Amino acid sequence: MSEEGIGAYLNPAQMAKLNRLALNSRYVVEGTLAGRHRSAQKGASTEFADHRSYMPGDDLKRIDWKVLGRTDKYYIRRYQDETNLRVYLLVDRSGSMNYSSGTHKTKFNYACTLAAALGYVVLKARDAVGMYIYGEKMDAALPCKNSFNELNNALKVLQGYKPAKGTAGADVMHQIAESINRRAMVIILSDLLDDQPEIIKAIAHFRKNLHDVIVFHTLDPVELNLDLKRGAEFEDLETGERMIADPRTMAKEYKDLMGTFIEDYRKACSEMKVDYRLVKTDEPVDTFVRAYLEERKRLSR
Repeated sequence: MSEEGIGAYLNPAQMAKLNRLALNSRYVVEGTLAGRHRSAQKGASTEFADHRSYMPGDDLKRIDWKVLGRTDKYYIRRYQDETNLRVYLLVDRSGSMNYSSGTHKTKFNYACTLAAALGYVVLKARDAVGMYIYGEKMDAALPCKNSFNELNNALKVLQGYKPAKGTAGADVMHQIAESINRRAMVIILSDLLDDQPEIIKAIAHFRKNLHDVIVFHTLDPVELNLDLKRGAEFEDLETGERMIADPRTMAKEYKDLMGTFIEDYRKACSEMKVDYRLVKTDEPVDTFVRAYLEERKRLSR
């Protein structure tokens, strides 16, 4: 890549397609700027949250006179503060992310481009974005900022990484979940080719901490159906193990196993109220992001 930062991943035409899009949280969040998302903090916005007992010094204008009339007690109306959204992008660079069937980007390069597109959308809406990069360990933890310069710097850091040899996805996700100390949105960009029950527990850790979680399950189209027409040598990108096989004799059993693998993630995410999407690396990133955000907006109405 001759370009650096966001220019290495998105061209002006792609950025133009992403303008005027917004990534809205479905849950209460905590931020640092005035914005359009509901906050866990109580403040002086227009959306009613709850009551508390009147205390000397409180603004008399905030007394709920209807409650006083019913109960003969003084209560103050409290409101949901409006806040900006804090979004953390988790980019998986484990060994399996280095795969491409040859006609498009590796899964890792696709995930990097998707991270750039999502970061761009988040910042255009005046929200804040941070990034975690991980493979066999936590490689980089870049703070949440609402600055294009900071996003550009984060993407430059991301450019410096290639897929690792192995993976420790679940352990790192637990570490990240413990490090985010305020409610936020967490977006996982990964092929999830790891110990599935442990990855699901790690995703649950984010939800337990009340984060809004999105999983973009990033796979190459060939990984979905093993659509290869001739015998091939297969290599495990994380262990280096090799085997020669005819994919045509394995295709049906493989598709059944992969279908179950994907459905287990989809079902687990649904039960946890995590937004799960399968992402194929042959789909243009800007097209996918636009379609996803427009769908999310429709469903949240």
